[in-house]
Amino acid sequence: MNTATKLSGFALGLAAVFGAAYGVGQVAGPGTPVATTRHDTTGTGHSDGDHATDDTTTHLPGGLLVSDRGYTLHPVAAPTGEFAFRVTGPDGAPVTRYDVAHDKRMHLIVARRDLSGFRHVHPELATDGTWRVATPLAGPGVWRAFADFTPSGGEPLTLGVDVTVPGALADRPLPAPATSTTVDGYTVTLTGTPEPGRTSELTLTVSRDGQPVTDLQPYLGAYGHLVALRQGDLAYLHVHPTGAPGDGRTPAGPAVSFLAEVPSAGAYRLYLDFRHGDTVHTAEFTVVAGGHHGQEVPR
Repeated sequence: MNTATKLSGFALGLAAVFGAAYGVGQVAGPGTPVATTRHDTTGTGHSDGDHATDDTTTHLPGGLLVSDRGYTLHPVAAPTGEFAFRVTGPDGAPVTRYDVAHDKRMHLIVARRDLSGFRHVHPELATDGTWRVATPLAGPGVWRAFADFTPSGGEPLTLGVDVTVPGALADRPLPAPATSTTVDGYTVTLTGTPEPGRTSELTLTVSRDGQPVTDLQPYLGAYGHLVALRQGDLAYLHVHPTGAPGDGRTPAGPAVSFLAEVPSAGAYRLYLDFRHGDTVHTAEFTVVAGGHHGQEVPR
């Protein structure tokens, strides 16, 4: 996982990926999700099939490529109710050794392409290099699956692939920007607005029944995990809060602050995972970078 608290190096705008074509990937089997890979035809890098072969692709935000630096994400057939995949390495063989990052060797994040669904789960690795988990794909639609990992001895990577769950579906509009949301009886308030090309501080404050929550529990080695997805291409941005539990400087709430740098103006969906009462909760926000809260979200 990208352990930096500052997201940097994201210099490409939405136009750089909207020209990408879709190709049909592996069909997992009757009644199971169909994987669809995104090919890079933007001129910022080039691909050999699904494989990025130009070093300039390393400047893309995470999750836009199914293959990067020789590593490729492959969804595989799985029983009903299960999601499975492998990562192959530069030698073409399944990767079986991963470094632990934030208490886990693999973080799987899935989001529907209209950003109306989100899950962050942690699969288990089999000896043959297959990762398996109870399916996080909650209903019909086109989902983007992000594998966030560090191969042993390598650099952190986030690979992404589209997975289609068959069934009737009506796209949902992105919620309007807001500075407060509720989840599971908690109220989470957002302070700060991301600005393209510069570091912005985002602070999320958790309360319950009108009282500040001051006993947040560590989750994956932090008091909060923040993922941002850009509307349209679903560029994946992942940051962690400033400070860490037990460092003598970081309180266990109610405020959790992050430093983030977004690559372009536009709408983003923020997902904050926090743990309290031995349960992980996810608060969601829409923000507009380069604008202000209350600005109309592009459709």
